[in-house]
Amino acid sequence: MTTVDREQRVLLAVLAHPDDESFGMGGTLALYAHRGVEVHLVCATRGEAGEVDPAHLKGYGSIAELREAELRCAAAHLGLSEVHFLGYRDSGMVGSADNQHPQALAAARLDEVATRVAHYIRKLRPQVILTFDPIGGYRHPDHIAIHKATVKAFHLAGDIEHRNGLLPHQPQKLYFHLIPRRFLRLAVFLLRLFGKNPSRWGENADIDLVSIVSQDFPVHAEIDYREVEQRKVAASACHASQGSGGNTRNPILGRVLNTFFGGRDVFMRAYPPPEPGFKKRERDLFSGIF
Repeated sequence: MTTVDREQRVLLAVLAHPDDESFGMGGTLALYAHRGVEVHLVCATRGEAGEVDPAHLKGYGSIAELREAELRCAAAHLGLSEVHFLGYRDSGMVGSADNQHPQALAAARLDEVATRVAHYIRKLRPQVILTFDPIGGYRHPDHIAIHKATVKAFHLAGDIEHRNGLLPHQPQKLYFHLIPRRFLRLAVFLLRLFGKNPSRWGENADIDLVSIVSQDFPVHAEIDYREVEQRKVAASACHASQGSGGNTRNPILGRVLNTFFGGRDVFMRAYPPPEPGFKKRERDLFSGIF
C-alpha cells in the first residue's frame, strides 16, 4: 500500500445522483474547496429515473442531460475541481420498474462498481473519501449500492494485487455522511403536527422516516460550514427540476428544521475505526493526515 506523497490535499465524494452533493454534504464540499482542498465528485448515475416537470426539459434532449447540466452548475458553485461519472443508470426507488433496467446501478455487480470507483481513487489519490451511510440516508437502493462499492473500493485501491494500470493508493480516512437523528425525530414530530404521515413521506410517499429514525449511527465528526453556506444554497438552487432542495409543500417545516440544523454536517468515521470510548467529535476531516 502507498500513502500520499504530495502536499496537495484531495477529498473525494462518491455519490449516486445529481443533487446528492448539494442536498446532502454540499456545505462540507464547499468548505474544503474554499480552503484550497482539491475536491472531486464521482457520481454513479445521471438521475434518469427522477421525476421532472416537462417545463424543465425545454432545451434538453433527456432527463439525464438536464440533470447533468444541473449538477455541473452546482459543482461550479461548490468549487469542485471536477465531476466524474461512472455511467450507470438511476435505479429509482425500491420496487420501481427502473430497478430492473440492465444498466441500473442497484442491479450491477458489487465487484464491478467497486473496481470503477477504485480506478478514480488511484487516479485522483485522495486522502479522504466521503459517501453515504450504510442505509443510504433513506434506503434508496442506489445510495446503498454506492456505499457498499465505495467501502470495497477504499481497500481495493490500495491492494497491490489489484492491477488496473494505475499505481496503488490507500486513502487515509473514510467517512459516512449522516442525517442527524435529532433532525429526523424532530421532522417526524413536525410532520405529524402538520397532519402528514412520516411513514409515507416524499413526492411518491415512499420514504419511511419512522423506520429510518430507528437506525442510529455514531457521530465522529461535525463540520461547521456556515462561512460558505450561501455556496450550498446556490448549488441547491441549480437543481430546479428536483425542487432545489426546498420543502415547497411545507415551507414552515423546512424553515424550522433549517433553523435548528442548518450550517453543519455530521459524519461517521469508518476508517480508521475510532478507538473504544471515542467521544470528542473531529472538527476537521483532515485531522491526523500525514
